[in-house]
Amino acid sequence: MRQAALSSFCERSRAARKILVVDLGFLGDSVHLVPALWEIKRHYPAAELHTLSAPVGAEVLQLVPCVDRPWAFPLGSPSPPWWRHWDLLLALRRARFDLAFNFSGADRTLFIMAMAGARWSVAVTGERTHFWSPWLVRDQAPRHNAELPVYEQRRQTLAACGFEVAAPRWELQLPEMAMRWAEARVPAGAIHFSVNASTPLKEWPLEHWIELVKRLLARELSARIIATGSANAREQERLQALAAGVGDNRLTVLPSGMTVAELAAALQRSRLHVGADSGVLHLALALGVPTVALFRDYAGTLEWLPRGPAHKHLLALCPCANQENPPCAKNNKALCLARITPEQVMALLGPAG
Repeated sequence: MRQAALSSFCERSRAARKILVVDLGFLGDSVHLVPALWEIKRHYPAAELHTLSAPVGAEVLQLVPCVDRPWAFPLGSPSPPWWRHWDLLLALRRARFDLAFNFSGADRTLFIMAMAGARWSVAVTGERTHFWSPWLVRDQAPRHNAELPVYEQRRQTLAACGFEVAAPRWELQLPEMAMRWAEARVPAGAIHFSVNASTPLKEWPLEHWIELVKRLLARELSARIIATGSANAREQERLQALAAGVGDNRLTVLPSGMTVAELAAALQRSRLHVGADSGVLHLALALGVPTVALFRDYAGTLEWLPRGPAHKHLLALCPCANQENPPCAKNNKALCLARITPEQVMALLGPAG
């Protein structure tokens, strides 16, 4: 009975004129939200489409033409309680949304949806079930196969709600100012390196990155490499150590403090992205840039791996990845990733040029 009601959700909510998508994701999560946003806009073409995400996610969603307003919910480490930002919650309530979508089912997002007060709302069933969940969000959608890419899981949630999904769309639109910024700093056809991740346990050893860059520059005399990272002090230290270790002006470290639009413009001028398991990888995917990625094998790896002939990866088997206190955490260094050699990555990069 519940499943039959869910399949009619799209038809029941046709009158919606203001839609909110609650997804408190960061860079990679927000990129994977984009194809679902295009589907929502296609099925409700006359409606305003708003999103709520982390601030960096809002920067991503500003690049999506079908989004009318990306709202930012401040998140940190540790993240504040959902009720801390009453001013934002009241602003969402006053916006008078007709329809709300939630693709995570996390507790915080459910309470935010309830505060928004949309007439129609649907959320993916959370990993933890609570007796009060149906009171906050009336329609519950089942979780989908975790082996599907994250963006496809979200599109399949819409299909379960009665959407007729088409081919996935990304179609990010970069501001002219960001493109001019990149043109001044990034040679056309450069190779983009992203050596950092959200945690050291997802990072390839810096000495391996240095060796890889040296090998690549020795093989391709005309190659130009750019490296980027966030303004985080640890990431900037790794980038400066990379530049010092390589000692070649054909490697350029772009300045910290880039906007997401500037990072996207730099990626768009690149012929290849090589990087760790991070949000930048997914931004490259959305921009149609071929990728080579280095992953350790943890629960949920498959849903984050880019698919298709333009995307390659090396996967390090990690017996401790899903342990509560993995041995590698003591030294902030993933021993499994260290076993991937620069020679193996060079083999994935293919022939010169």
